[in-house]
Amino acid sequence: MKKQFKAESKRMLDLMINSIYTHKEIFLREIISNASDAIDKLSYLSLTDDKVGIDRKDFAITLTIDKEKGTLTVSDNGIGMDDKELDKHLGVIANSGSYQFRQENGDAADTDIIGQFGVGFYSAFMVADKITVVTRKYGCDQAYCWESEGVDGYTITPCDKDTVGTDVIMHIKADGEEKGEFSQYLQEYTLRSLVKKYSDYIRFPIRMEMPKSRRKEGSPDDKPEYEDYYELETLNSMVPLWQRKKSDVTREEYDKFYQERFGDFAAPQSVITVSAEGAVTYKALLFIPAKTPGMYYTEDYKAGLQLYSAGVMIMDQCEDLLPDYFNFVRGVVDSPDLSLNISRELLQHDRQLKVIRNNLEKKIRAELERMLKDEREQYETFFRNFGRQLKVCALNNYGANKEQLQDLLLFYSSTEKKLVTLKEYVDRMPEGQKYIYYAAGDTIEAVDNLPQTELLKEHNYEILYFTDKADEFIPDMFREYGGKQFRNAIDGDLELGDEEKKVDAEAHKEAFDFIREVLGDKVSEVRASTKLKTHPVCLTSGDGLTFEMEKYFTAVQPELGMKAKRILELNVDHPAFVTFETTRIMDPEKAKKYVEIFYNQALLIAGLPLENPSAYTDLLCSLWS
Repeated sequence: MKKQFKAESKRMLDLMINSIYTHKEIFLREIISNASDAIDKLSYLSLTDDKVGIDRKDFAITLTIDKEKGTLTVSDNGIGMDDKELDKHLGVIANSGSYQFRQENGDAADTDIIGQFGVGFYSAFMVADKITVVTRKYGCDQAYCWESEGVDGYTITPCDKDTVGTDVIMHIKADGEEKGEFSQYLQEYTLRSLVKKYSDYIRFPIRMEMPKSRRKEGSPDDKPEYEDYYELETLNSMVPLWQRKKSDVTREEYDKFYQERFGDFAAPQSVITVSAEGAVTYKALLFIPAKTPGMYYTEDYKAGLQLYSAGVMIMDQCEDLLPDYFNFVRGVVDSPDLSLNISRELLQHDRQLKVIRNNLEKKIRAELERMLKDEREQYETFFRNFGRQLKVCALNNYGANKEQLQDLLLFYSSTEKKLVTLKEYVDRMPEGQKYIYYAAGDTIEAVDNLPQTELLKEHNYEILYFTDKADEFIPDMFREYGGKQFRNAIDGDLELGDEEKKVDAEAHKEAFDFIREVLGDKVSEVRASTKLKTHPVCLTSGDGLTFEMEKYFTAVQPELGMKAKRILELNVDHPAFVTFETTRIMDPEKAKKYVEIFYNQALLIAGLPLENPSAYTDLLCSLWS
């Protein structure tokens, strides 16, 4: 006699099939997890009942394909069910026998029961139009068969079964318009791939007959013949690497695991293992890549750690387990304490998740700090790969992460000729130096050749070279480090006291007025420089938007039209300016050409585009004629 699901169960079943699960392939994970739970229960019982008769090493889950009948069977030799339990657990959706078992046995049950909601079984209806469950409970002689084609109801009838355990027989749907949509689940290699993806660390062997090929016995060497055969193969690893003691795992094993799991040809630069017990129990195995992934600095890069619960993969990329600034880290986290949502595909945002995230952040930071201190060359390699991410995240949200990241940042030093930290710079500052001096440009060579840095170099002041697009924003967001404010070596007063040369601007007022008249609104100010020594001219931007910021915004948001002020500074002691002064009086028209040359030279030095390169070339040639 066919029994009907309760009305609310019918609605739940319809929801299960059409809405709860994102990917159809999840069904295999759910059915295998249920089989694992059943074995766990009988395994636990065997600890106190010597009549169980099954050695713990003989527990297994078996997948069987019948391509002619179109069925996939998942069998276990676990505790099984009687007719009442079938009616209770498979006739009422969201009634979890695994959850009830854990509640009844509490901490005494040394098991990793996976099922919690009693809905995973019904995910099989996403790929099957009929499901038959043949089961015999431990301690019972009678077996029972539960059968259903979906929301129409189910039947429970007595049947024969020689051994204790459960067979879940799924009649796979016919393909629709999409080729292989359902028939792929009758292919050995597809199933093996899904087991490796979702159930690789179920602690009982998952077995299946796999197709093989071998040379026919007696076939000649010159024309060997081959035959196909099937061999029972264990598909899963069972014991994950992160569950083993660190002392029992070699670096080569860690490297191989990382390369195979995350598809990287290079071994990881660093390996971090975490084993935590207490408010939240979890294990983690984290890797810092040796190279920047090809898509890392693009929107297509997908960050996140693989998340497991009791050896079953719940999420392939859980972004919430890492802060953005450490999103380059790859790895796995496994915890039995996680609060999962009904489909076990997503994690509920709860206290446990935050605890794990905070702990992992500390572990990663500690590893980077160790590298910075003890393996400087290795850290510099890491920073060349992922330093930009640290800088950008240090600047996000008005420097909200400054305190966490500022000591991990590196900048090229004019005196050390290598990458240094802000702390190293400040610790080396001579007594009386007020500021952290910096200069920005496209490359180290370009910054090193900036005319404005000459005076600081002459007085042996260290300059940090800002060559990354994010660098120029650091002074505005950080404001200071170690009690020392940042000061741009290119713009503004360097405040070197009496050592900074003084210029009598009034003595050259007429020359500056002449230049302003020629250039018009191209420049906001013309003045004598206090920084130039061997160069005749430079551009500065004063307070506010700098030239490097202008270049950045021009590249990413040209429609904003953001431009820095252009202040033309001239070295009044330079022979070129002296020649200009004389020419201005003797030949004003020619002096106007000199002004244009001064301005275009200043643009080139600042790394800014010439307004008309062809006209500038013609202007230079005209002076030779």
